[in-house]
Amino acid sequence: MRLFVGVLPPWRACDELARALRPHLGAWPGLRWVDRANWHVTLSFLGEVPEEIMSELETRLARAASRHASMTLSLAGAGAFPSPHRARVFWTGLYGARLPLARLADSLGAGARRAGVAQLDRRRFRPHLTLARARAETDMSDLVEAFEAFAGTSWETDTVHLVRSHLGPVVRYETIAEYALAAPAPDGRS
Repeated sequence: MRLFVGVLPPWRACDELARALRPHLGAWPGLRWVDRANWHVTLSFLGEVPEEIMSELETRLARAASRHASMTLSLAGAGAFPSPHRARVFWTGLYGARLPLARLADSLGAGARRAGVAQLDRRRFRPHLTLARARAETDMSDLVEAFEAFAGTSWETDTVHLVRSHLGPVVRYETIAEYALAAPAPDGRS
């Protein structure tokens, strides 16, 4: 099964983002907008994972997550991959505890490798939430500029999700496990 580990923004953050996006949707008909039900921030893309390592994978992901504290995050700004002028992906950024979030992503990836995940994506972690994709390179610089002032309300995240991707004409994501961020916070909160 095709899996990733990610953060799912709460509904109120998604509501805010949807309202901010609404004026831009009709102006960019060439983009395929990601369905709101699929909005997530990927921490570790695992690829195809064989059923026989699932038990070990879940144990290692739970252990990795438990070593990290909950964190305050928010969605803000905009960007495009690989660049705004030659883009295929339009996104909003993830802000807040970026260094702890990067460490969490590294820990989850290490746990997945130890469990035997072979297709682990090893690209540098760039926290973002994908909003739209283009089939061909598109100049999205006006869209990025128009949306870069977006700043969502922050939220506390205390779990990460193991998510299965169901590919096909309609992409669908299914959470198959949740892992608590259980370590005490650096400031003594728990």
